Parts: sequence; C-alpha cells; structure tokens
Amino acid sequence: MATKDPQAPHLARLAALMADETRAACLLALLDGRAWTAGELARHAGVAASTLSEHLGKLVAGGLLTEERQGRHRYVRLADARVAQLVEDLAAQVGPRADQRPRNLRESSAGSAMARGRTCYDHLAGRLGIAVTDAFTLRGLLRQDTGFALTDAGVGWFDAAGIRLDRSTRRPLARACLDWTERRPHLAGVAGAALCRHALDAGWCVRIGSERAVKVTAAGERALAGLLGIESATLR
Repeated sequence: MATKDPQAPHLARLAALMADETRAACLLALLDGRAWTAGELARHAGVAASTLSEHLGKLVAGGLLTEERQGRHRYVRLADARVAQLVEDLAAQVGPRADQRPRNLRESSAGSAMARGRTCYDHLAGRLGIAVTDAFTLRGLLRQDTGFALTDAGVGWFDAAGIRLDRSTRRPLARACLDWTERRPHLAGVAGAALCRHALDAGWCVRIGSERAVKVTAAGERALAGLLGIESATLR
C-alpha cells in the first residue's frame, strides 16, 4: 500500500481555506498591499461584520493573514509576499472568462481601470506593469530569456533613478508574476516593489477608486518617458 504524502493534509487545509467566496474576496482585496479594517472588508465582501470576523479568524489561524489592533479597529493584511504570489497566481488561472461581462457601467469602468493599471500586492500590474517590464527588457535592464533577472545595467538604472533596492531580504531581486489580465509576466520581487513604492511616493501614480487600480499622472508620464522611453499613449 502506498504511503500518503505527508504534505497532503497541509495542502488540503490550505485549499479549503481559500475555497470560500467570501474569503477569496478578502484575499483579492488585500492584494493592494494595504491593511484593511474588518468593517471595510465586510462591506467589500457584502457580508455581515460577524460573518466576516469568523472568516478572518480562519485566514489568520491558517497563516494567510496577519492582524493588529489599534483602538477599536482590527486591521488585517496579507501575511507576506509569498501569500500574495499564491493568490495572484491562482487569480491568473481563473479569469477573466471570455463569457464574463460586466453587469453595469460601474463594473465596466472598474474593470477597465484595473486592466489599465493596478497594484499586485506591492508591484505594478496590468498594462502599466507590462509596459514597464517590456521597457526594462528592451533596454537590457531585465533578462527574460534565462528567467527574470536584473542585469548590471538594470541595477545601475535603479541607482541612477534614486530608487533603493533592499538587498537585506531573501526575496529575489526580480521575479516573474503572471498578469491575470494580460496573461504575460510582469516584474515583481524587490525591484518591482521598489519601483511601485517610488511611483506612488513620487506621484507618478495615484490610487483611484476602492479597488487596486492606479492611474499614471502627467508627472508619471513624463518620468516614464524620460527614464524608460514609454509612450504616454500606452499608459492611458
């Protein structure tokens, strides 16, 4: 008789944690990299606060979320970048479907904004993320032929742009993340996170709406054109 793989029950428990629509909605919302209150997540998922609290307890106990309390508020966020990668990779496998159409103008506008540009945990995604990744590759700053890797010129680009790369972490400097709307990989890892953080801090991008969507500002268009040669029309 074959011996059962010892990892099987752990994998089953992890799958069960995510196999609930409310918990899945929470995980997807938290891909914006920010901490949300339980009340905000309850409204986002369309469930009662008491129901949401039970779901959050399971996700925290399962190691997918971390929590902290400030006064009366309970904040939660994704536990780490590995959880974010897992959620984004799964999302890339399931959608969007060809037969899935927006139910109203609001959904259509939100979907278009997310496809144009969004954050994927702590890096840029959507057409914006792909445009940046393509520009890095075209200029020899990033190699994709032997896996995702910053070249020496790429590291130098970050230094010249005044964007600090955190070398103290075990996280890879560059990593491919499959974009669920573009179905192509965009830049993640330390480099992707540093670029996204700088883009938001410098006002190159601003968050819009209640989702993860971001919009490139006029200053951002000028910066990305000057630093990476990205045409403004690509970002709109």
